Amino acid sequence: MSTDIPRSSEWSRAELLARVVTESQRHYADYSLFSQAMADHLGLHPTDLQCVALLDLEPAPVSTGDIARLTGLTSGSATRLVDRMVKAGIVERLADPNDRRRSLVALSPAARERIGAAWDTPGRAFGAVLEGYSDSELAVIGDYLHRAAEVGRAEARRLASSEAASETASETAPGDAGGPGGPEGPRSR
Repeated sequence: MSTDIPRSSEWSRAELLARVVTESQRHYADYSLFSQAMADHLGLHPTDLQCVALLDLEPAPVSTGDIARLTGLTSGSATRLVDRMVKAGIVERLADPNDRRRSLVALSPAARERIGAAWDTPGRAFGAVLEGYSDSELAVIGDYLHRAAEVGRAEARRLASSEAASETASETAPGDAGGPGGPEGPRSR
């Protein structure tokens, strides 16, 4: 794996697009490894850590149904996830102020502090990478990540829908539909 990358001004558009796809695939794989290592370090299951990250982004406590929607889990799996995380002290159930029959889920203050502390060093490292970019470059990176996340959510919904069940493997050749890295999907090596 080479880290010697020519200046982008030396690349054609096709080469730049191919680089984005390749680097996106590497980023996805490397971030998956990092996420697993962080989960292991915290004594969590990777799905629990994903849920923690998503709950941290929410402005207020959420329902178990919201957790199912955010994580892509079934309602039963989301309920078991919440039960496991409550038992571990990661989240707490709170009464819904608008509906006494319903409870909401929020990160526990102790878990927020413990997980936040574990993120200190990696957060500084990721922040240092971003420091090397200008404001306009950061705007482009942010825009790309936002748009790519929207595509990812839409594709996840499509794949999970009954529409995807009616598609056959013969309708799409491997790699044509895109993969974790972008429109080209995994490349033959």
